[in-house]
Amino acid sequence: MPDTSPHTSPEAAPVETREAIHEARLWVDHGWTARVIKNEDDDGWAVEMLLDGQAEPALVGPWTMGRDKKNPKPLDTNAFNTLVKTAAEVVRRHEQQLHASLHKEVLVNAAAARWRVTLDIVPDEFEPHALLSACDEGGEQVAQVRARPDFKLNHSNALAWIESGFAKPR
Repeated sequence: MPDTSPHTSPEAAPVETREAIHEARLWVDHGWTARVIKNEDDDGWAVEMLLDGQAEPALVGPWTMGRDKKNPKPLDTNAFNTLVKTAAEVVRRHEQQLHASLHKEVLVNAAAARWRVTLDIVPDEFEPHALLSACDEGGEQVAQVRARPDFKLNHSNALAWIESGFAKPR
């Protein structure tokens, strides 16, 4: 059963639960891996947070030196939980930004009705495209056509599309 602790969203839950590891420089728990690494930019240390199933770290930041001023401070439960919370917020904000860049919406008054026109970009590697949709005042989808992924949805383009009878835009 996947880990769906409060630190991970169901969509980001790992496919399989990994064994927890709690070491001074490596913690694996709740679908996250915290690894203390040598900071490439200076003599200090950094910590990277990696969400299970992802190739790139969600967060990389400076890490505190230990008392000997040479080695890193060991990871502990409180530090790990704080890092998970911060990294999960970074992932959530990235997902929101991605959604906002791929989904546009305008409201238009046309043909004696109020329309909600949406553009959803499908960033397919081989055939990127967008879906242009119109919903009536009741929320029922009236039309949907495929459009270029660079189609600019704005009030005037939405109005022109409705007035064209929902013809595929050029």
